[in-house]
Amino acid sequence: MAAQTQKINGITLTALVVTSSIGSGIFALSSDLGSAAAPGPALIAWGIVGFGILMLALSLNNLLNKRPDLEGIFSYGKAGFGNFVGFISGWGYWMSAWLGNVAFSTVFMSTLGYFFPVFQRDNSVPSVMVASCFAWGLTFLVNRGVESAALMNGIITICKLIPIFTFIVVAIIVFNGRIFATEFWSNMAGPVTASAVWGQIKACMMVMMWVFVGIEGATVLSARAKSRQVAGKATVVGVCCLLVIYVLASILPYGYLTQAQLTALPKPAMTYIFAEMVGPWGGAFISIGLLISILGAWLSWTMLPAETMDLMAEQGLLPKRFGRKNRHGAPTLALMVTGAMVQAFLVILIFAERAYEFAYSLCTAAVVVCYMIVAAYQIKYSWQHRLEKGNRVQLLIGIGALAFELVGITLAGLQYLLICLVVYIPGIVLYMMTQKQQLGYYCSKMELSATILICSTGAVTLILFFLGQIHL
Repeated sequence: MAAQTQKINGITLTALVVTSSIGSGIFALSSDLGSAAAPGPALIAWGIVGFGILMLALSLNNLLNKRPDLEGIFSYGKAGFGNFVGFISGWGYWMSAWLGNVAFSTVFMSTLGYFFPVFQRDNSVPSVMVASCFAWGLTFLVNRGVESAALMNGIITICKLIPIFTFIVVAIIVFNGRIFATEFWSNMAGPVTASAVWGQIKACMMVMMWVFVGIEGATVLSARAKSRQVAGKATVVGVCCLLVIYVLASILPYGYLTQAQLTALPKPAMTYIFAEMVGPWGGAFISIGLLISILGAWLSWTMLPAETMDLMAEQGLLPKRFGRKNRHGAPTLALMVTGAMVQAFLVILIFAERAYEFAYSLCTAAVVVCYMIVAAYQIKYSWQHRLEKGNRVQLLIGIGALAFELVGITLAGLQYLLICLVVYIPGIVLYMMTQKQQLGYYCSKMELSATILICSTGAVTLILFFLGQIHL
């Protein structure tokens, strides 16, 4: 942003990867997974998701090292497949980041409800009003400089991991193997069949993919890293740390409560599980950690969409005014537009049946578009340079990442992907305006065809919504 800025080191970038992903999801994992699967299918699902996310992280690491000239996660789509695909990737990432902020706000308010009952309903009018104040407060903080906010984020990471690690240690101590092993494949009513186990694995996919959203944080801020190698290593190390933390935090409770008991817990489940383990003070302890955790992730995800719009403007995918900086080097217009979108969806969530689930599912579906394009470029680049050492392995890594994202979104969230297409429509208008100014025409024939497909699908989605076939 500013011409002279302090470079971010590897530790801070790794903290950004961890903090960007560890927000609200880990604290609700136990009940979310408990309602979806027994411990056996859940472990299989973690293996599948862990493999896919690691393939994505390795792809990001490879592309950071092989294409250090590219800035921003969307730039891989632009370099590999043209401006329009670059825009689709960037707009999807931007959309995902601020939708994640909406999800954070809902859990933040339900956590405050542990202390103040007026906020127990996460999408009530009082909850939306207070969440809006926090959202705008973080927006104005980031508007005073991204690098200082990133440093603060690293400090928050240390503070918020303490209650999570405390929970894991206590969960190991009280773990009961008999409870864990009882009906390992199905603690709920119903026969244990291959189709039943597969159904449980499928039901886990969206929530597991959601908790990994944000691993690309080091990639988006790679231009501010001391080196691209530092950013790449931070992404891979961050993913490995996340996988270990998530598996322990979500699976260990199966050895303390039955699946039926986990399913019945209020959200966020970790708060109430820890209160059961150590007494009432445990609920307050976890709740405070969760509030800090959400603020850290909320801060990160306020930075990331603004950075994306800034880079898209610099690379000619959005009007240049979105990249104009204030005296602190922050893109004020991009921050304000993002803040306005968060505000609009907070109001919409008042009418949602399950506010948190809807917000995180929409966020995950949006970012998967970006992840698929990254994997596709990894495949293309590795194939073009397949005679160079190591690139055949990188080709397989890219294929694995793309296959995982395609299967994951197909199994868990096609309807959410359709809703995201509606939000693409205003972005396409901005993209076409930019192309007209720079190239003298709005779009190519192929881009026009893609635009018609997106707009028509978005229109059908709206019709299905008004007919009651798609619910918030």
